[in-house]
Amino acid sequence: MDNDDVLRLLGRIGQRDEGAFRELYRAFSRKLYAYVLRQLSNEAQAEEIVSDTLYEVWKAPERFRGDSQFSTWLIGIARNKVLMAWRSRKPDAMHDDLDDVAETLAADEPGAFDLLAQAQRSEGVRHCMSKLSSEHRECIHLVFYEGMSVGDVAKTQQCPEGTVKTRLFHARQKLKNCLRLMLQREGDAPLGATP
Repeated sequence: MDNDDVLRLLGRIGQRDEGAFRELYRAFSRKLYAYVLRQLSNEAQAEEIVSDTLYEVWKAPERFRGDSQFSTWLIGIARNKVLMAWRSRKPDAMHDDLDDVAETLAADEPGAFDLLAQAQRSEGVRHCMSKLSSEHRECIHLVFYEGMSVGDVAKTQQCPEGTVKTRLFHARQKLKNCLRLMLQREGDAPLGATP
């Protein structure tokens, strides 16, 4: 959906047209949810932030002036809400769902070992992503998962494009090193041991 379509919908939303709001919601809620979930790893909290973000649009649709892509502007609102959620989070709020996956897999089930290994690798990637600073993690997500341009990321993160490029470079290097070490440990671990 291009900005002209969005601006038309926002004009209707300003007149409290619920149908226009539903259309806007359908167009952007999934992408917004994916972004927030990647940042928080908490489905309920992600749904709440998506609702709060889109409620901001309902309350004041005129705030979007069309200076950037609507999705960039929308992610900027969600980003602020994510940062507030991160600040209010308790350290024990993080949970490891790898044990849940392991419990549901029967040891003699065909392919169970492969599924468990895949879950461990996914957890390893999440672990390496969590080692990144919030700015680096967000850069990686916006560029590689949301498909945003460096310019749009710079607007979202309120920094120069050069800073975004530097963050991406360093984030990729840190991920590469973390994953390399994880795979080395996995290769050195005895059968059945976790990395």
